[in-house]
Amino acid sequence: MTHAMLKGSNVPLDTAAVRAVLRWTPGPGVPDVDASALVLGPDGRCRSDEDFVFYNQPRHPSGLVRRLPKKRVAEGLTDTVEADLGALDPSMDRVVLAASSDGGTFRAVTDLTIFLYDATAAPERGPLASFAVTAETGEETAVICGELYRRGDGWKFRAVGQGYPTGLVGLATDFGISVDEDPEGAAEGTSGDSPADPSLLETALIDASAAEAGTGSAAHPDLDATVVHTPAPTAPPVPPMPDREPSYGYPQERVPGPGPAYGYPQPVHAGHGAEQVPDFRMPPMGPQFQRR
Repeated sequence: MTHAMLKGSNVPLDTAAVRAVLRWTPGPGVPDVDASALVLGPDGRCRSDEDFVFYNQPRHPSGLVRRLPKKRVAEGLTDTVEADLGALDPSMDRVVLAASSDGGTFRAVTDLTIFLYDATAAPERGPLASFAVTAETGEETAVICGELYRRGDGWKFRAVGQGYPTGLVGLATDFGISVDEDPEGAAEGTSGDSPADPSLLETALIDASAAEAGTGSAAHPDLDATVVHTPAPTAPPVPPMPDREPSYGYPQERVPGPGPAYGYPQPVHAGHGAEQVPDFRMPPMGPQFQRR
């Protein structure tokens, strides 16, 4: 018989191995849902980050709590967490079962339900308990669906339904998990020849705020604002002075230039004071140039 549970109710378990199945109806605009589990000690907190079982860490080091692959069933999509409660260390006395949404809030997730099965029973056996999880405010991106907790020599399941608008990060940090939200961004911020100077970053923020608000200008001086020094305009380059005065008329002195261009022969310019060819004579004039 399946116990249809209400928020805050609990039910004893007659099995030491359970399978918690999250099921929801996918569709346009419906975010994806991920199941996760947090293994807690007597103080209600995780002993280390390894006690957090989720999509990036699907298995507890003990192997007793694990996340299974998602499946598509006739009723929708499922994501599953299994726990061997009877084999857990006595210092682990609670397993929190949570869900997080990717790409939207739980306002858009319909028919979200958690089913609790006996992991040692035949697959055709129905669930031990079920709990329809509903959003309280509609802004939740993570929610505690239920929890498995010790009671004497046995275990019980409680329907919780507590939402978190801060997502899986906010939920995990509440239970003592250290979460690095953007490791890639942090790596980029610390790369380079030297670390970023916080004073420079602060100065940049002050300058940007002053520019946006119109403060620190000539019209509205702000003595407490960071002074922004505007670089002086760069003068155009001045061509070098020639090493000799130009000679007017022709011919000009030969000025060293680039090497000969390849291809056709280059013209030869006679220069002032050029070396004369010895015994140079004009060729005899042809009959067309002789006086008649």
